Amino acid sequence: MWFTEHYQNDIKFSIEVQEHIYSEKSNYQQIDFYKNKTFGTFFTLDGFMMVTQKDEFIYHDMISHVPMAVNPNIKNVLIIGGGDGGTAREILRYKSISSVDMVEIDERVVRLCQKFLPQTASSLDDDFRLKIYFEDGLKFVQNSSSEQYDLILVDSTDPIGPGEGLFTYEFYNNCNRILTKEGILINQHESPYYEQDAYEMKRSHSKIKKTFPIAKVYQFHMPTYASGHWLFGFASKKYDPIKDLKSNLWNNLNLQTKYYNTDLHIGAFMLPTYVKQQLESNY
Repeated sequence: MWFTEHYQNDIKFSIEVQEHIYSEKSNYQQIDFYKNKTFGTFFTLDGFMMVTQKDEFIYHDMISHVPMAVNPNIKNVLIIGGGDGGTAREILRYKSISSVDMVEIDERVVRLCQKFLPQTASSLDDDFRLKIYFEDGLKFVQNSSSEQYDLILVDSTDPIGPGEGLFTYEFYNNCNRILTKEGILINQHESPYYEQDAYEMKRSHSKIKKTFPIAKVYQFHMPTYASGHWLFGFASKKYDPIKDLKSNLWNNLNLQTKYYNTDLHIGAFMLPTYVKQQLESNY
């Protein structure tokens, strides 16, 4: 038995399934958990790969530690999505963080990850600084107070289904409004490689560039995502992700990471020519 994700009509990725652990149709999406010899437990939403035990650290390192190394004084964090818990796990490793609000539209994702993926979700149970809201992230930011958060991490699915509203002008404008003057926004920025992913990447970037004075993109290698080449967006009212990198301060924290380091931080923003050209073009 194999799980197969179709990247486009003529391209697919397959992974052998040792066991189909669990399957459920929630009010929002189809949720499945599987086990594979190489990647361990992994889960999918509507047939798209979300998290595997083996490579989840890459995504969660890069969404969390990049902004913290640019502004180590971040105190109040908003996570949109992130139901598997990995982003919250990483950001809560910083003792300087005062509060984390996590907004996940589908409670079943959180509860099932707590059961089947404690590697990422265990931090959702035992940190008083974390509050979880089971509601629409778009509405949550609409109703949030201005200049409330130092950092927003948009750990979303692709811009279809429940995640669609997180790629709109309305959402980005509200993120800008509820961020402090030193605020940073990190968003899941799709991939530059396959046509549909690249289109969504360009569409998202064009909106963020019009919303924030600083808008950059950085890359990482994710073995189980389409093409393996994936991006995050970095947007800020004040901070440039390279010029304002606080390498010494971050390294003095002595956080043990498996993927991120401050040398990689700089390199991640050095994009291939074809990606630069895509980001500069109109979608």
